[in-house]
Amino acid sequence: MYHPNFAITNRILNHTAEISASREVVLNAPLLPKWEVKLRKEAILKMAHHSTSIEGNRLTMEEVGRLLRGEDIAAWEKDKKEVRGYVKVLEYIDKLGEKGVDAITEDIILKVHRLNTQGILSDSESGSYRNVQVAVVNGLGTVTFKPPDVSQVPPSMNDFIAWLNSKEAKELYPVLMSGIAHYELVRIHPFVDGNGRTARALATLILYLRGFDTKRFFALDDYYNEDRSRYYEALQTVDPQTINITQWLEYFTEGVAVSMGRVKEVILDLSVDRRLKEERGQIYLNDRQMKILKYLQTNPRITISEIQKMFDISRDTANRDLKLLLENTLVKRVGKGRAVYYELA
Repeated sequence: MYHPNFAITNRILNHTAEISASREVVLNAPLLPKWEVKLRKEAILKMAHHSTSIEGNRLTMEEVGRLLRGEDIAAWEKDKKEVRGYVKVLEYIDKLGEKGVDAITEDIILKVHRLNTQGILSDSESGSYRNVQVAVVNGLGTVTFKPPDVSQVPPSMNDFIAWLNSKEAKELYPVLMSGIAHYELVRIHPFVDGNGRTARALATLILYLRGFDTKRFFALDDYYNEDRSRYYEALQTVDPQTINITQWLEYFTEGVAVSMGRVKEVILDLSVDRRLKEERGQIYLNDRQMKILKYLQTNPRITISEIQKMFDISRDTANRDLKLLLENTLVKRVGKGRAVYYELA
């Protein structure tokens, strides 16, 4: 079975201490549901933009936002498909968390890749291991990394997945497990393309399933994208002979610490005015109302009939669910008559 080779350094310890402190603030902040929904939506936007931008996607943050709101934008079709695909991956991760999935299987990793590359790679390549040798080449045409031979991909992935579900892996601090998984998937490079996006999605999935990122406010991808050269340099610090990933984990935990710190600062700003909670009190939403808000994080609008179909409820019940959301300005009504729909306020 695969066993990661690394050492716990003072840098890693300091970063994990910072991460834990920020996470406590994030999990215990007295935020109104409206703010929680907005923070989740912003995290989805950031991840969809930054994770695809790292690999050359040309859409700006603003264009990604417009695309996710259902607007038509003038851009290369491939760029739009990459962003939409990554959003589908994030929705899939949420579904796995809701189901209480514990084991990360080969099927899950292949589906993450398929959602990431559907319409971009051929049907035979999307969601399937590569059957050709590939290499990572820099802008000068120089090979910077040569992944394992094709014949080594299936057994390497089997060993890796067995480790992901092992007692050894589950006893690790979730951030370390996430960072190890990120690197190992990149090292194996099991797909002809989309390895980076799949590795970053896998890292996100691990943090969610291990109960680390339960509120889904966290987006690590922006840290990578701010200095892409440093991200790739950190991946290349690993000696191909020893595969000691200590330096990579120092970089990875630093990124989590910085990104979690940013989320903490935003939440502290929102929590400063305690009167928000004191004047209006905590809003208690039923399960359907929370699912409506969750749906609107990744979809631009929803109608009464869509709500009825979603939950198999009457029109009156759907209207009652919407009433509290409207009264607390969590959603707003747009249009008139039969053209009425609802979107996040």
